[in-house]
Amino acid sequence: MPGSIGLFLIMLDHVHSNVLIFLLCSVGLIVLPHAWNLSNLIIGFFYILWLWRLLGVYRKTVLPNRLILFLATLAGIALLYSQHQGLLGLDAGTHIIITALGLKLLEIRSERDLYLVVYLAFVVAATLFLYQQSIGLAIYIVFVCVSLLATLIILNGRVTATIALKIAGLLLLQALPVATILFLLFPRIEAPRWEFLQDKHKAKTGLSEIFEPGSISDLGLSDELVFRAKFTGAVPPPAHRYWRGPVYTYTNGKLWLPSTQKVKVLPQDYLSVSGAAYQYTVLMEPQDKEWVFALELPVGIRPPLRLTGDYQLMNDGNTHIRNEYVLRSYPTFNTGTLDNAEFKENTQLPAKVSPKITELVTRLQGVETSPEALIRQILTHFRTEAFYYTLRPPLMEQDPIETFLLKTRAGFCGHYATAFVYLMRVAGFPARVVSGYQGGEYNKVGNFLEIRQADAHAWAEVWLSDKGWTRVDPTAAIAPERIEQGVNIDLQIASGLVNFSRINLGQSGMVNFYQQFRQVWQSVDYQWQRWVINYTNEQQADLLAALGMFDIQTMLRALFILITLLTLGLFIWLTRQPRQTKDAALIWYEKFCAKLAKLGLIKAPAETATAFADRVSKRYPTLNVAVHQITVLFLKIRYGKDIDPNELKLLAQRVKTLNINQLLKKHSL
Repeated sequence: MPGSIGLFLIMLDHVHSNVLIFLLCSVGLIVLPHAWNLSNLIIGFFYILWLWRLLGVYRKTVLPNRLILFLATLAGIALLYSQHQGLLGLDAGTHIIITALGLKLLEIRSERDLYLVVYLAFVVAATLFLYQQSIGLAIYIVFVCVSLLATLIILNGRVTATIALKIAGLLLLQALPVATILFLLFPRIEAPRWEFLQDKHKAKTGLSEIFEPGSISDLGLSDELVFRAKFTGAVPPPAHRYWRGPVYTYTNGKLWLPSTQKVKVLPQDYLSVSGAAYQYTVLMEPQDKEWVFALELPVGIRPPLRLTGDYQLMNDGNTHIRNEYVLRSYPTFNTGTLDNAEFKENTQLPAKVSPKITELVTRLQGVETSPEALIRQILTHFRTEAFYYTLRPPLMEQDPIETFLLKTRAGFCGHYATAFVYLMRVAGFPARVVSGYQGGEYNKVGNFLEIRQADAHAWAEVWLSDKGWTRVDPTAAIAPERIEQGVNIDLQIASGLVNFSRINLGQSGMVNFYQQFRQVWQSVDYQWQRWVINYTNEQQADLLAALGMFDIQTMLRALFILITLLTLGLFIWLTRQPRQTKDAALIWYEKFCAKLAKLGLIKAPAETATAFADRVSKRYPTLNVAVHQITVLFLKIRYGKDIDPNELKLLAQRVKTLNINQLLKKHSL
C-alpha cells in the first residue's frame, strides 16, 4: 500500500463508517433532482465519484491517493470546460459546485472535511430553487436538509441516527415560526436583481415567432404547464377559451411571420365592446418571450402590460420569473376599420398562386362576393369533403397548402388555419393566422384552469366591414370535439393518437382516483405558487398596511418585537422540557437507591454515584457486581455521548431484578 494511502487510513480511523454512509445518502439525494436540470455528463461524473467513495467505506484500499485525486480533479475541470468554456451562468456555477462536492467526497480525511461536505450539500440544496419552486421539490429539499442537519448533530453529539433525525426535525419546527415572520415582514429583494444568474437563451418549449404547422404538432405532445387562470365569476365555456398569442400576417407559402409594420399605439377606446366581461387572474410560468396570453379580447391594460396593434398582450417587465396579472376580457367586440397598409399586409400572397388553388377559390366563392359567404363555403368544404384531423399528418415539404387542400387532406389546427387564411387572401379578403392556446383543463378543487403546451392552437381572423377582425376557427368545423372537450394529453403521449374526450377517461376507478389526486395536488401547488413563491413587494405592502404598518421603521420595530417574543417563548418552552432519556435513567437510579435505603445505605447529597457504589460494596460484598453494573450503566446513560435506548432498557431490567433479600442471604451464608 502506498504511504499516502496508509496515512489517509490512519486519519480516518476515528470517523465512523455509519456516519459516512448516512452523509453519502444525504448528499446523493440532494444532487438527484439536478439530473433533470443539468448536463448528464456532469451528473454522471458526480455519481461515479459518489459510488467510488461509498465503496471506500467498505474497502478503504480502493480510495485514491493524492496523484489519482489530482488526476480526477483535472478530469472534472476538463469536463466543466467542455460544457461551458466559462464560469458565468446558472448552469455553469451549479456544475462547479456539484463537481467540487463530488471531488471533496474522495478527500474526506477528518471531521473537518465532513463539515465542509455538509455545507457544500446545503449550497447544492439552495441551487435547486433556482431551477424550480414547486411545493413537491420544497418538501423533498426540507426532508434531505433535515438529514444533513442530523449529520451535524451526529458529529457533535455522538447520538444515534434516529435520535439525530428527531432532534433535527424538532429544530426545524422551532425555526419555522421565525422563518414565517421573516418571510412575511422582512424587506424583500425582488428577483430582477438576480437576473444575471439566468440563462436567458436556454431553450424552452412554446410557441415561436415563426409559425409553421409542425410547431403545433410538436407542442401537442407536451404536458408542460404554461399558465393558470382563476376566474372571479363563472368560468367561460370552451367556445370562449381562446388565449390569444402571436399573430402572423406575412407568408412565403411555407412559413408565416408577424407583421413587418411598425406597431401602432392603441388608444384607450380601441375597441367597441358589449356584453359581460370575464374577470380573471393569470399566473404565467417563466418564459423567454414577452407574451402574455389573455382571453380575446382584453381591455383596461396597465403597465408593465401593453397591447400591440394586432391585439397581442405583451409584458415589458421580467418574464423569466413567474408573474401574475389581473385581467378583464370581453368576448364580444368590434375592432373597427383597417388602413391601407394593414389591408395590403393582410392580403399579401407569395409571388405565384397555383392555378388549382385559384380554381378552388372560384368554385367555392360562386356568384357571391361577400367574405361571410366565402367563410361558410370553405368551412362547409372542410366538413363535407374527406378532411381529417390528426397530429400525425404526412410530410408536405413542397407547396404544403396546395398539398394539404388537394391531396393529403389530413392535418391539425395549423394546417386548417393557414389553408383557410390563404384561400381568403386569394379571394382578396384580409385574413391572418393567430396562435395561442385553446381550452384548458378545469381543476374542480382549486376552481381554476390549467393551460399546457398540449393546448396550443391556431385559428384564423378575417376582417369584416361591420365587425372588424372576427375569429374563424376551421378546426371547429372538422373536429368540434377538439374545441369542446380538448385533447387527452396522456393518451397522446402514450400512443401518439388523438383522443378528444377528457371526460370519458374517468370510467375506471384507478384513473378517476389519479385525476382527483392530480387535481388536489395541482390546487395545492397553485396556492403555493401564488402566495409563497409569487409573494411580492406589493403583496407585502398590502399586508403591512392591513396591519397598520405604513413605514419601514414601524415594520422593523414590529419585526424585532415579534421575533423577541417568539424567541423568549421558545426558550421558556425548551427549558421546561424534561430531558426524557436522562431523566428516565435518573428515575430508575432513584428506585435503585430506594432499595438500598431499606438496608440503611442512604446516598449522601454530595456523594457521587461511584463513591456510593464503593461504599455499598465494602459493606455488602455480595452486592458488588450488581451495584457496580447498575452504577456504570446509569453514569453512561446520564453523562455519556453515545446514548443507546437499549442500555436504558437494560438499566431498568437490572433495577427491577435486583433482589436485595436474596443477596443478603448469600452474604449471611
